[in-house]
Parts: sequence; structure tokens; C-alpha cells
Amino acid sequence: MMVFSLEHVHVFDDDSEDVKLIGIYSTKEKAQAARERVSYQPGFCDSPEGFSISEILVDQDHWVEGFVSVDSP
Repeated sequence: MMVFSLEHVHVFDDDSEDVKLIGIYSTKEKAQAARERVSYQPGFCDSPEGFSISEILVDQDHWVEGFVSVDSP
């Protein structure tokens, strides 16, 4: 089963990012409708290019490599 996530990324002047998961939807059309609903809200309207919709296959691992954290200077 495929679902669709709607996220918004705001990039700051120092290149750090603030990622917001807006929701998970059963269809791409519902994710697009959600984008329309929130796109006029404070913050979102200032960076409309920050929205992205991704397809996600449920019941499957999506990150299996592990990770390393790096402290900022």
C-alpha cells in the first residue's frame, strides 16, 4: 500500500533546516489539497517552495544504513 507524506522545509540563512511533517494521506490528491489548505498560513506562505509530497510504501524499512551525528561548530 502506498501513502503520501506532505512536508515543508524552511531553510535558514545559516543553511540549517526546520522540517515539518504536515500529514500522511491516502492519495496524492489529498496531500495536494492539504498543501492548498496550509499554504496561506504564517511561515508557509513565506516559503511556498518548501513543500514536498513523497510516496511512501507502508510496512517496509526505508532507512537501513544507520547514521552518524555530527555536532555543529
